[in-house]
Amino acid sequence: MSTVVIHGEGLGKRYRRGLQVDDGLRHALEDFVRSPIASLRRKKEETFWALKDVSLEVKEGEVLGLIGRNGAGKTTLLKILSRITRPTEGWAEIHGRVGSLLEVGTGFHPELTGRENTFLSGAILGMSKAEIERKFDEIVAFAELEKFIDTPVKHYSSGMYVRLAFAVAAHLEPEILLVDEVLAVGDINFQKKCLGKMGDVARAGRTVVLVSHQLNQIRRLCHRVVWIDDGSVRQNGSTHEVVSAYESAMARGDSNGHSQERPVNSKGHFTKWQIIEPDGDDPHTLASVGRTTIQFTLQLHEPIRKGHHGIALFNPDQHLVWATDVAFADLAVGEHEFRHNFPMLPLKPGPYYWHLSLYNMDELLDLWDCLPELTVATENYQHPSDEWNGMLNLPDEFSVSSSPATKEK
Repeated sequence: MSTVVIHGEGLGKRYRRGLQVDDGLRHALEDFVRSPIASLRRKKEETFWALKDVSLEVKEGEVLGLIGRNGAGKTTLLKILSRITRPTEGWAEIHGRVGSLLEVGTGFHPELTGRENTFLSGAILGMSKAEIERKFDEIVAFAELEKFIDTPVKHYSSGMYVRLAFAVAAHLEPEILLVDEVLAVGDINFQKKCLGKMGDVARAGRTVVLVSHQLNQIRRLCHRVVWIDDGSVRQNGSTHEVVSAYESAMARGDSNGHSQERPVNSKGHFTKWQIIEPDGDDPHTLASVGRTTIQFTLQLHEPIRKGHHGIALFNPDQHLVWATDVAFADLAVGEHEFRHNFPMLPLKPGPYYWHLSLYNMDELLDLWDCLPELTVATENYQHPSDEWNGMLNLPDEFSVSSSPATKEK
């Protein structure tokens, strides 16, 4: 059973905004005397909660991803865990040596050289000089700063700074590593190198909490994901499920989902859809690539004499993934269930959209972009490099068959 190394309970952080500090105490007292209620109301309006009632646990060796929109509270949570910021409410405890890489510019002394800051960072982590010296050449080579390692870091460009900061944080082997968006900084080659190093850190069994907007990196590195929305935990669970749900919400452009209201034909219309097989907790989330049955419910108020319906599946870029048209016999007034059975539905993780049409002979009765969207939260079976990811997510069983070498006569 893994040990819990990060535990936060009821964490909240309140900030003030728009606070006028140059009016002085006399003006503040005058405002209060003239209108105490209005004064208190203004004071209340000056505060906001960047984080509210967040609880989480991270186990030893776990790689946890934090995702969410800008301003959702992810960085505030990392700052609380790093002891940079004190929470307004709640408490957090961390068991282990913590290394954090939160912002370019934090953690290094600008007047010290790269070499001196490397040894200082190691000392803060509790490492001996001999331990740091063993890692030093590797750090400098990774950061590609051999010519500038004895230059004060105040003269570094932002790219040079973050290269050294990441190299130090990743190589000095803290037991817990907190990283905020560092993989989005620098050129593409450095990003790939960072990603590879983060994979090494994760495989080494160290605990990592990673904030990133690059969801493919989150999918590749993280064992579990917490979605922070408006300062609170919106979803906490498996990486593929949470990331796919987040992508679906972002594609809708609405953090709380769509309204299902739409104009409907009085003669008949589709009312809902759901995944029948495989059976899961969420009837609109597909968690495996095997046999799949999708059911669409149709409500008829007038009989259909000669019907047919179209069905299409689109990805979030509105590219057609699959479509067909099906004819059916007469249908009486009442509720009917249309089922489409697929031997497998090998879609890569993300949001998708069913598009349905219903005709009675040549009369269009319904045209529906099904809501909620289909969320595919399966394991990703594709190439680990994003540029080689296609539309299909096919499991592949690889084997090697060898024949004995033929002996020369």
